[in-house]
Amino acid sequence: MNIKVVATNRKARHEYFILDTYEAGLALQGSEIKSIRSGKISLAEAYITIDNFEAWLVNAYIAPYDQASHFNHDPTRPRKLLLNRAEINRLWNQVRQKGITIVPLRVYLKAGLAKVEIASAKGKKLYDKRAVIARRDTEREIQRQLRRRE
Repeated sequence: MNIKVVATNRKARHEYFILDTYEAGLALQGSEIKSIRSGKISLAEAYITIDNFEAWLVNAYIAPYDQASHFNHDPTRPRKLLLNRAEINRLWNQVRQKGITIVPLRVYLKAGLAKVEIASAKGKKLYDKRAVIARRDTEREIQRQLRRRE
């Protein structure tokens, strides 16, 4: 399947331990999909909420589409996520646990449709982040040493 990644939430994997991932469709207005196709979307401040058995992408910034004139959309409006009932129930049960949240990981185009990869995640502590950075640095150093020997 042909997938074009449009936006990623780079901080999500740094700030959280990813538990489960899901693929969700996005309910968009007309000018929003054109902005997404041109790559004008940001997930930096975005998060997911569940209200009344519906999942919502909140605070994702989709830039107004210039050619849409007065038919443009609100850049930070809440957008409904298209998930089935079982997935929403599973996410809701995970969120009720202490320290679990739902974060968007990336937005991509799949067969012409905008999709969001979301994940249930648990927040990392500062020492966890430091340990990951230290492990990455040592692995990088080992790879350098191996390349020098070859």
